[in-house]
Amino acid sequence: MKVMENEIRGKKVMSSEGLYLGIIRNINVDEKTGKLVDLIVEPSDKIDPRLYNQNDEGYLIFPFDSVKSVKDVVVLGEE
Repeated sequence: MKVMENEIRGKKVMSSEGLYLGIIRNINVDEKTGKLVDLIVEPSDKIDPRLYNQNDEGYLIFPFDSVKSVKDVVVLGEE
């Protein structure tokens, strides 16, 4: 999937089951290749963030490989 970083920053993130996970706040990029590596997501109040990988600031970390669709929202598949 070819996606530009500026196309997904600020978008809502949903699981493939329809669970609202949060908003994309940042993206980790491989400096050498320019490939998107991880999505940094501000968690929704409706989920327990402890169930997901988090960084030191409490944001959720999702590998970019888990992105299944980018439209009005970003849909993540099973990891």
